[in-house]
Amino acid sequence: MAQDVNKIEHMYDAVAEEWAEAFAGEHDKKPMDREMLRRFAAEVGDRRPVWDFGCGPGNTTRFLTDCGLVISGLDLSEGILAQARTAHPDIIFRQGDILALDFADGSVAGIVAFYAIVHFTEEQVEKAFREVFRVLRPGGVFLLTCHLGEQTIHLDEFLGRKIDIDFMFFTSAFIGRCLDDCGFEKVEIVAREPYPGVEYQSRRAYVFARKPVVLKFP
Repeated sequence: MAQDVNKIEHMYDAVAEEWAEAFAGEHDKKPMDREMLRRFAAEVGDRRPVWDFGCGPGNTTRFLTDCGLVISGLDLSEGILAQARTAHPDIIFRQGDILALDFADGSVAGIVAFYAIVHFTEEQVEKAFREVFRVLRPGGVFLLTCHLGEQTIHLDEFLGRKIDIDFMFFTSAFIGRCLDDCGFEKVEIVAREPYPGVEYQSRRAYVFARKPVVLKFP
């Protein structure tokens, strides 16, 4: 059963201030994050527009801005977007749903989505990837991250707040197959072990994919 998007939105509204404080500067502690984000910035270059989907309080959006990209952030939660706008007033942030993007077909040059699928079922992941593929321009770059595994973790409390939400893990095989089925090419999955004392102790994946310049039709 799909996880209710409104439920996800309300959870992040409830923990917005605590989330922004807890994860401020998180990339400073994660060298692989920085390496992969710099690679994404280099591959996108000066093409525009670029979007950070599931941007949260704007940490990734800020890092990529400092890498020289002109990038905006998108998130479900207006509460957490308020935190992003306060912390990064020079960056554009707007509300939106990766499962139903309000973007024209082929209108975006690059998309990054750090853990934006963490609350999605497999069916929702497939839908999100189809939406990303739809809005990317031919040749557009997609970078996402996820937790690797097969488990679902339910939380009733997070950052001192009562919540009711599931966190999903996915296998590399599933992610690769979904991206292939959507039509992406050059899919590359880079896995790493967790950083002790820095983050939840799960294996992570950075996934690069491109929308083909010449689209294939059945």
